[in-house]
Amino acid sequence: MLAPSGPPRSIATPCVKVCVVDGASGLCLGCFRTLPEIAGWSRLSDAERERVMRELPEREKRQATGGRQ
Repeated sequence: MLAPSGPPRSIATPCVKVCVVDGASGLCLGCFRTLPEIAGWSRLSDAERERVMRELPEREKRQATGGRQ
């Protein structure tokens, strides 16, 4: 087994330490991720995390309008 060449790589996260989940949408009102996304964040690939990060602004906008566009 190879020893790590340095400290572990930091994983980008949208977490803002406001962890309140909206019951209707299932989204965290701080970062707008779902509970499964939050729980599995460290196991997602970089591409999967990037996809979720791209979706967050639209989720925030929908949340602000109560799901209406």
